[in-house]
Amino acid sequence: MTVAPGAADADLRALFGQSSAVFASLTGPAHVIEAANPAFFATIGEERDRTGVALVELMPELAGQGFIALLDEVYRTGEPYTGRDVRVVLGAGPSPREAYFDFTYEPRRDADGTVTGIRVIGVETTQVKHAQRLMAEHRGLLEQIARQAPLTEVLDGMARCIERLAPQEVLVSVLLADPDGTHLRHGAAPSLPDFYNEAIDGIATGEGVGSCGTAAHRREPVIVTDIGTDPFWDDFRHLAERAGLAACWSMPILARDGALLGTFAMYHRTPRVPQDSDLALARVFTGTAGLAIERHHIEQAKAAAEAEARAAHDALAEAVRAEQQLRAQAEQRATAAAELAARMRAAAAALADRPHPERCQLGGAAGCPEPAEIKIADSWGTAAWGCPTHVEEAILNVRSVFIASEELGGLAAYLGR
Repeated sequence: MTVAPGAADADLRALFGQSSAVFASLTGPAHVIEAANPAFFATIGEERDRTGVALVELMPELAGQGFIALLDEVYRTGEPYTGRDVRVVLGAGPSPREAYFDFTYEPRRDADGTVTGIRVIGVETTQVKHAQRLMAEHRGLLEQIARQAPLTEVLDGMARCIERLAPQEVLVSVLLADPDGTHLRHGAAPSLPDFYNEAIDGIATGEGVGSCGTAAHRREPVIVTDIGTDPFWDDFRHLAERAGLAACWSMPILARDGALLGTFAMYHRTPRVPQDSDLALARVFTGTAGLAIERHHIEQAKAAAEAEARAAHDALAEAVRAEQQLRAQAEQRATAAAELAARMRAAAAALADRPHPERCQLGGAAGCPEPAEIKIADSWGTAAWGCPTHVEEAILNVRSVFIASEELGGLAAYLGR
């Protein structure tokens, strides 16, 4: 999925968020909330918008995290305390929220200088903290892509990174498009169950084929906030229920030329409507996945071209070896023919004394014990007598050799052999 520069800047702003100051005025050694601004109650939960109660009563989760003890120390000593990027877990029950704050505990004094309470002033830095961690992880992924790490390693690492950094539980899946763009294959989904990944591996792209198949078909994001009721999930609802999935937001991963590379999906255990920061996170990492997949395709094409070049080189080398073998065989035949011609000339010279020898004259230095039955000659007048085997060898290998007719004895003997 390609992202325009302006949209990318908006995504970064959404990820970093806008922090607002929180303020509370506490009184007495029990740290009773005397007053607080709306940002304070929005941060701790608007259902706890009350004053006149002790902070530990309103937020019992703070007791075990050291914050009440710090308030006690400031109230006792009168010395202010400042914390930077301090982690605090807000809320209790199954879904507590992790947050980070820069804050100051400042003592309040009466006219005599006696400490009567504490002012709490803070700025939540949670989104900034998360965005800094996210950007560091994102930079690491880009470095992996640059050094050509395996695609499965990059995508798996990306999925785990998002799952670690997301403020609420999320399960990430990346599907890869077949070359024809009509089916989606498993790419990475480290937290989804194996049976689910196997079941959707190879699903078709098309309208109404879950969140991912539809996003791939439309080439645009598809947000399903409740799998239990959305018609796109009619054919896959039983799988989702078995896997404990209730929402799925999917975005197509597109190449720079608009070709489909795959889909990037974020699953949730409960029905959920995405916030701007959720969509920004998805867009950032969808773009990263696109870079990784395109780089992988480039490397695959390069490897295929190199393999073809090696195959062509090997074929050429084989052809050269075959040509060399044929050349060597031709040279051997030429040498044999020259030797045979020499034997014919030697035999012809011997004919002057013995016109019709008893034994084959074409057997070379080793001689041939077979009877001389056929006379052959060449166009230069050289003639010799030989056995049928050596005569045939001469006819096949020596140019201009023919069977000489001496009173038809040679030809008749050859035809009647």
